[in-house]
Amino acid sequence: MSTLDVTWARAWIRACAEDVANHRVALNELDRAIGDGDHGQNLDRGLSAVTATLAQTTTDTPGEVFRLVASGLMSAVGGAAGPLYGTAFLRAAKAAGAGNLDATGLARVLAAAVQGIIDRGKAEPGDKTMVDAWLPAANAARAVAEEGADVTQVLDAAAAAAAQGARDTEPWVARKGRASYLGERARGHRDPGAQSSALMLAAAVPASLAGGTEATDG
Repeated sequence: MSTLDVTWARAWIRACAEDVANHRVALNELDRAIGDGDHGQNLDRGLSAVTATLAQTTTDTPGEVFRLVASGLMSAVGGAAGPLYGTAFLRAAKAAGAGNLDATGLARVLAAAVQGIIDRGKAEPGDKTMVDAWLPAANAARAVAEEGADVTQVLDAAAAAAAQGARDTEPWVARKGRASYLGERARGHRDPGAQSSALMLAAAVPASLAGGTEATDG
């Protein structure tokens, strides 16, 4: 049985920063259609600040990394995204505890993260928000973990579900946030928060393949 350690967690956050930076313009364009037009810019700035702090900080567990990410995103990301992502990582840190993450622990972390988003943003599935990427990801992670999947398979299932969840928001009318004021005009546009969530969850997969896993007995 393999587990995810602090090396993976740090690699994941660096990969998140790189992927969001690479997709910053596209995320802004999605947000421009139904929001303020700065989602990519804000998230890029926040993750850049987080990675700079990580480079100067010693961390021993995934939970410590998630706690640092939470603080950084809450401080540096404007609008709703900062508090929502920050709360997700704060809850993830608490669920992660003080050790490495096995498949069940990883599923528990994702479930805690999405519950944090729901609690903070008061959004429900189908509201056309980042919940619509995170909740399918958490559900998929739990399902494959219960079937005996390893940590990389759990991450892969979560990433695939998040990507589909983000795509699914395109035809919906938004029920939360600024996009909700657009009514029918929000149809045909993917939610930017769901898309950035899908990008970040996808980044966790190659981070696990590149290193940061430990084999354990059992």
